[in-house]
Amino acid sequence: MQTKKPQIALVGGGLANSLIALALMEMRPEVEFILLEKDEILGGNHTWSFFNADVGPGILPWLAPLITCRWSAYEVRFPRRRRRLNSPYASIRSAQLDAVLRPRLGSRGIFGADVVRLTPTEVELADGRVFKADVVIDGRGPRHAPELVIGFQKFFGQVVRLGKPHGLKHPIIMDATVQQIDGYRFVYVLPLDDHRLLIEDTRYSDGPVVEPKDFKAEIAAYAEKQGWVIAAIEDEEIGVLPVALEGDIEAYWKNIGSIPQSGLRAALFHPTTGYSLPDAVRLAEAIAAAPSFSPEDIGPMIRRRSIDLWNSRGIYRLCNRMVFRAGLPSQRFKIFQRFYGLSHGLIRRFYAAELNRWDRTRILVGKPPVPFFVALGCIAERKKME
Repeated sequence: MQTKKPQIALVGGGLANSLIALALMEMRPEVEFILLEKDEILGGNHTWSFFNADVGPGILPWLAPLITCRWSAYEVRFPRRRRRLNSPYASIRSAQLDAVLRPRLGSRGIFGADVVRLTPTEVELADGRVFKADVVIDGRGPRHAPELVIGFQKFFGQVVRLGKPHGLKHPIIMDATVQQIDGYRFVYVLPLDDHRLLIEDTRYSDGPVVEPKDFKAEIAAYAEKQGWVIAAIEDEEIGVLPVALEGDIEAYWKNIGSIPQSGLRAALFHPTTGYSLPDAVRLAEAIAAAPSFSPEDIGPMIRRRSIDLWNSRGIYRLCNRMVFRAGLPSQRFKIFQRFYGLSHGLIRRFYAAELNRWDRTRILVGKPPVPFFVALGCIAERKKME
């Protein structure tokens, strides 16, 4: 049994709850908390990336120790467009997250914690241990959500070491010059050092299934085409991110119940990219700044934040419906190819989820890269799911 009752129990040691723990240690060291994780490491096996503009200068100082790599610019490649954009970009790998945060957690980190029951103030594990807290925050990843309609951004990545330097100075965020299969497909490349790359085959698809064998073959073919000779594969990661199309966010939260949520479980993610880090760091700061900790305080705050963000991001879901419903899967790349012809400032604000009224108009005006009347049919968003 837990003898000292903490103020906060964080269930799940993924990105969102790890950032809450870090924010509490940085901003509210007097707050008692515990973090319970089913596995033996924090963060699983993932890479989270973001642009500096996504998180703001106030957050970067306490986030900085987690950052694995930084770059001053990034590149995109399409059949009819190639562009470099001078926006600082950074990545956090889960191994770095675990290496930095675990020693600081000390006894507050409880690993191998198989949760069998949750209430807003109590956590019970399969081994019989029960942990009580003023408030429990559930951050164990996305839940099945029939109230929300999503597409899938799925990927398989390999960290490879090359026999000689690759020559890349900046990440390639999207290389859509590859064959378009299984929806909108692109290759994502991060130069980790002079000889090491993270290469991810990524697809905006109608289904979530990832066949590693197929993805591995495509990565090998891409590397060969670039003239890169792979000497060793150091790591692999697989993932599926949500792409929001439409839905009833009020019904989603009604069906969750009274336990506060975080991260993807709280529907906190960029609707188009699936990136969750910017929303996660802002939630972490909000929780660390809370005047008191109880389900009645923390739960409604998170719920309102999630609903407000969902309601303010309708333009992204409209763009996503255009991608998934207005054209042939093999032609989806044309929407992104057109998008990357827009101004640098608009693109930066798009990723930061801070589009202004003119930006929203600019994205939609002009000849669409999909059939016009089909595009019109994508405008209305359903809220009630059948």
